[in-house]
Amino acid sequence: MRAGIRRSRGAAALIGVLALILTGCTGAPDVEPEVPAQVESALPEATIQELQDAVTFAAAAAGASGAIVGVWAPWSGEWVTGLGTTTPGGSTKVSDDLTFRGTTITRAMTCDALHVLAEKGTVSLSDSVTKYVASAPDLADVTLGQLCDGTSGIGSHSGQLAASWYSVPTRVWDPRELASYGIGQTRTTPGEAYRDSDSGYLLLGLALERATGQTAAQILQENVFLPLDLEHTLLPTDAGASTTGMLSGFHSQRDAEGVMNCAAPLDVTAMTSAFGFTDAGVVTDIRDLGRYAQALSTQSLVPDDKERFDQPLPVYEGAPSWYTTTGGVLQAGSLIGQAGSVPGYSTAAFADPMTGLTVAVVLNNSARGSEAAITLAWELAAIASKAPAASGKTAPEAGLPWTAQQYREATAAAAVCPLPEVAPAG
Repeated sequence: MRAGIRRSRGAAALIGVLALILTGCTGAPDVEPEVPAQVESALPEATIQELQDAVTFAAAAAGASGAIVGVWAPWSGEWVTGLGTTTPGGSTKVSDDLTFRGTTITRAMTCDALHVLAEKGTVSLSDSVTKYVASAPDLADVTLGQLCDGTSGIGSHSGQLAASWYSVPTRVWDPRELASYGIGQTRTTPGEAYRDSDSGYLLLGLALERATGQTAAQILQENVFLPLDLEHTLLPTDAGASTTGMLSGFHSQRDAEGVMNCAAPLDVTAMTSAFGFTDAGVVTDIRDLGRYAQALSTQSLVPDDKERFDQPLPVYEGAPSWYTTTGGVLQAGSLIGQAGSVPGYSTAAFADPMTGLTVAVVLNNSARGSEAAITLAWELAAIASKAPAASGKTAPEAGLPWTAQQYREATAAAAVCPLPEVAPAG
C-alpha cells in the first residue's frame, strides 16, 4: 500500500525542473514508500494530549524555546504541529512549515545516494576511498561501504572543532580540512566494529563527488530528494545561505560556575552550514523528514538492495540488543531512522516499515545533544503505538521494547534546564 505523507505536486514539479537544469538529468521517477496507507484524520484527542505533554517536557529539559513534531500512525491518524516560540521569551509561535537543520540524518541520505549510485554502476561499495580521494593515501584498506556503515575505523572531528565553530561562526570550512582531524586520530581496524565518525561521512561525500563529477548538493538532489518529492529539503551550496523561513537555533552554555544559561542561549541560526556537508548539512522540514524516514525504513530508493541492513552492530558497548546500527541508519526495535545534533538543533526521525508508524522531531537547542531528540522520538513512538484504531482499521499488535515512561524518566534525568510540571507519560 502507498504511504500517506504526501506533498503538493506543484512546488515539487518546479523544483524538479530546476534540478534537471542544474544536474543535466533527463528525468527521475517518483518513489513512494511502501508502508500502510495513512488514515486522513487527526489522532484522537487523548493521544494528542499525551504527545503534546511529552514534547513540552522534552523541550523544557533541553532548553528549547520551540519544537516541530510529526507523528503518523496509519491505522489511527496523524499529528503535525509546531509548539512553543521561535525565540526564548518571544511571542512568535513556531509554525510547522519552518525548515531546520536535519543534522546527521544527512548520513542516511548520503548512504542512500551511495547505494543508488552503486546500483547504477557508477561506484561499488567495495571501492577503496583512495580511488576517489587522493588526499587520503593511507586509507587504501577503507571502502565506501565501510564509510557508510560506520566501520571504517576513522575518528571524528567535531569534538575537536566545536569550540571553533562557536567562536568563529562564519568561517567556511573545507570538508577535507575537517576530515583530516578525524583521520589524524588513532584508527581501529576497518570492518570490525562501529565507530561514530563524522569525518567518514565527509570522505564519502567527497568520494561521490569525484566519482560523478557533480557537487554533493546535486548528487543528493538527483538521487534522493527529487525521486522522493522532498520539496523543502536541500544541501546548501552557499555556506552563508539565507535562513529565511528557518526555525531559529540556539545553544545554551554554562557559566564559570557550571550553571546552564537557559534564559539567554547563544543564537547560532546563521552559523555557516559548511561544517555539515554530507555528514550533517541538510536542511529540511517536518513533512519531508517524516516521508524520508518512511522511504529509508523501507529502502524505497533501492528496493532490491536486500543486504544493507542485514549485519547490524551495537551502537555502543553495552547497548540494548534492540539498539543497533548499519547502512547509515539507527535501528531501535522495529524502528529505522537517524538522529543527531548540530549547533542549534537536535533532530530525529524514525519509521516502522511494517506498521508505518513514523515520528519526526526537532528541538531548537543543542545543549543536550542528540539524546534530546532521540529520547523524545522514542517516547512519542511509544505513545502513538498505542493509539486506538480509526473506524474500519485495525491497530497493529507489535509493540516496542520500551515504554513512554522509561524515556520520560530518561529525559528528566538528563535535563539541562528546569523542568515543567506536566502529566506523567502514558
